[in-house]
Amino acid sequence: MIIRKGTENDMPAVLGLIKELAVLEKEPDAVVITKEDLVRDGFGTQPLFHTFVAELGNQIIGMALFYYRFSTWKGKTIHLEDLIVTEKMRGTGAGMALYSEIIKEGEKENVRRIEWNVLDWNTPAIKFYEKSGAKVLSDWRVVHMDEQGINDFLKNNLPISDSNRVIG
Repeated sequence: MIIRKGTENDMPAVLGLIKELAVLEKEPDAVVITKEDLVRDGFGTQPLFHTFVAELGNQIIGMALFYYRFSTWKGKTIHLEDLIVTEKMRGTGAGMALYSEIIKEGEKENVRRIEWNVLDWNTPAIKFYEKSGAKVLSDWRVVHMDEQGINDFLKNNLPISDSNRVIG
């Protein structure tokens, strides 16, 4: 097994893994991103994300997708968006190898925190992360606004003029 940085040519396989993760997380119809989106957003002049892939016999069996963030308390951080190994290859060490590569990337880039989300029902993942030394925070809630929420907010809360914009 080889762990390496993902390339544009890997994006069809990465998209397949993203879709597999959506099924695992009980959201099979939630993925709207395309291979073209992944290539554009991950390999342009200012990439929005990076990937590591696990490859076995010229086949991608897992991936970790991450991006850099900035914390007002900690400075540069990494957000691990997804770590997935195809179902038939779970238990082979591919997940640990990808996880380790993210940790090494954090050290290499001098980040002060690596963060990610885990669903509260995913007990095996929670136990794995805790055993590795990660802290699973129970007092923080993930907040997001979907596309419809963005549109509704803008429709109902547009400022009268830029001079009336609230900052903060």
